[in-house]
Amino acid sequence: MKYFLHALPKSVILGTLLLFGLAAQASLFAQSSYNRMNSSSTGTNAVNSAQEPAFIQDIGIDEQLGVRIPTGLTFAKANGDSVQLGHLLASGRPVILNPLYYECPVLCGLVIDGIFDAVQNLAWQPGKEFDIISVSIDPTETDTLAARVKKNYIESGSWGSTQGTEQHAATLAQVNEGWLFLTGKQTAIDSLISAVGFGVAPIPGTKDFAHSAAIILLSPDGTITRYLYGLQYNSFDFRTAILKASEGTIGNTVDKLIMYCYQYDPNSNSYAPVAKRIMSLGGLATLIFLGIFLGYYWLRESRKNSLNY
Repeated sequence: MKYFLHALPKSVILGTLLLFGLAAQASLFAQSSYNRMNSSSTGTNAVNSAQEPAFIQDIGIDEQLGVRIPTGLTFAKANGDSVQLGHLLASGRPVILNPLYYECPVLCGLVIDGIFDAVQNLAWQPGKEFDIISVSIDPTETDTLAARVKKNYIESGSWGSTQGTEQHAATLAQVNEGWLFLTGKQTAIDSLISAVGFGVAPIPGTKDFAHSAAIILLSPDGTITRYLYGLQYNSFDFRTAILKASEGTIGNTVDKLIMYCYQYDPNSNSYAPVAKRIMSLGGLATLIFLGIFLGYYWLRESRKNSLNY
């Protein structure tokens, strides 16, 4: 090997060593980057956490699936009337809970726009198949502000009917009852967001709050069934999450089959088909088809034999 190296020009040897050196550096850099990414994803990167502002470390979502929200909390509706959460759940409909604050400069508006767009694409409507509760996390916001925001969203929707018609007016009244815009005192707000695991932190030097982009699905009795993340909501996931939250009380037979065949995948934050359940339904359908076919064949043969006698 040493004779081979002596036979090579020095420039080639140096170039090769340089390439190996660069490759080693790149490998070390890639490994270091991977370690940083992995540590960040598992929440064990103490250095990065130490560099983050303290208030950033307090936000995020701590999912509380299966937990029932405190129904005795009192908030103010957009018309100024006080109401307990338990009273809002008395309708027996599933609920989309939307923590926000009405004067949020960016994020909250995008989240509620995403809800609005998703609902506009549904055949179901607030106040009929499900309810929406948008609740302010800022105790300084008033019912007057909530009423103004509510009016903008309620009146700008088509809600599945032609504007200006009697049907549209009736639907508006229904949606107005089914989409609540609430404000509350600090104690009630803290109890609610703590129960659902919705992290909120005031941003120092401003009137704003740091928080995540998420909505929470509640069953008719106020039990947390699902979290949906982001600023826009896939129509299928949105519909299926409401259907799941309803515990099968809304939807037709097809909806219930979809609910049976699809299961929430936390890795992709969406609903995915469950092969085993689909195969079970397919096998059942095959048995039913064969039963009908064999029954028809047996009946036809019986009639033929009776005519021959």
